[in-house]
Amino acid sequence: MRSEQSPQLVRPPVPDTAAATAVAHPNIALVKYWGKRDEQLFLPRTDSLSMTLDIFPTTTRVHLAPRADKDTVTFNGRAATGEALRRIVAFLELVRERAGRAHRAVVDTANTVPTGAGLASSASGFAALAVAAAAAYGLGDDATALSRLARRGSGSASRSLFGGFALWHAGSSTGTAAQADLSSYAEPVPAARLDPALVVAVLDAGPKAVSSRAAMRLTVDTSPLYEPWARSSGDDLRDMVAALRRGDLDAVGEVAERNALGMHATMLAARPAVRYMAPASLTVLDSVLQLRRDGIGAWATMDAGPNVKVLCRRADAGKVAAAVRGAAPGCSVHIAGPGPGARLLAGDGR
Repeated sequence: MRSEQSPQLVRPPVPDTAAATAVAHPNIALVKYWGKRDEQLFLPRTDSLSMTLDIFPTTTRVHLAPRADKDTVTFNGRAATGEALRRIVAFLELVRERAGRAHRAVVDTANTVPTGAGLASSASGFAALAVAAAAAYGLGDDATALSRLARRGSGSASRSLFGGFALWHAGSSTGTAAQADLSSYAEPVPAARLDPALVVAVLDAGPKAVSSRAAMRLTVDTSPLYEPWARSSGDDLRDMVAALRRGDLDAVGEVAERNALGMHATMLAARPAVRYMAPASLTVLDSVLQLRRDGIGAWATMDAGPNVKVLCRRADAGKVAAAVRGAAPGCSVHIAGPGPGARLLAGDGR
């Protein structure tokens, strides 16, 4: 299907050698995105909702190179190759199509979060790339339109455009491709009287054996539990939005944990099964149960990887981190609060 340019992305004139630098943070879904209904447009099967973190930022600079015959991408100080390079160049092609410009680009990106380990590195990566590339090529800066653009690099990147809590709408499944594209975007979700923290237990920082994209496809195509989970996820989203609006962290945590464990159940029922949970993951999940028995509000969530994130009150974050370290000695533990949305950095002289 062919998409049309989002009407909010209006092009002001920019010089041929324009450059822009942007920073974005990862987000962790509390109601998960798992499964696409359109792989070309990155249209999800269900709505999802996340919290943007204040740790692990990605910083990306895009510099137009009018005399170059190809894009050049540096990733954490090394030339990008393989699938990472292909995805970034494909995204730049989309930006060039929308901008009506052919100039190649030099991209320099630095991740501070382990890549491909289920810690939302692609969300911060493509959110930063979307904001920097849009500015360098002279597209507009409407946040909703940029969330649609970022979605085309990595679905969850659409949510990292916004700070705090963000909802990514699955959008309409009827109408033209252009209408479906416009209907799927992220927006901030208000939350009252919350002071949450996410304790991130990095049990394995290496890239996962099965990519999220492949695991989603297999789950949607073969798991008998997928459709029931997708239907129940709509109820989870409704309950999550209501809990955020009334500032009920206990309810937020309960919904997040049941949604995440349900998602992993769909994967375990796929044929063949996709199993991201490791023995250490289960040990940390047990420690979260014990924290609740001890009267500390703590709820686990997991993405496509073995690493566990624990939602809790900020005042309890130290105790939760200590419990996680005790459960999985040697693991790396980080405490995050709600973080900012993606933004441009000053200094490129645009």
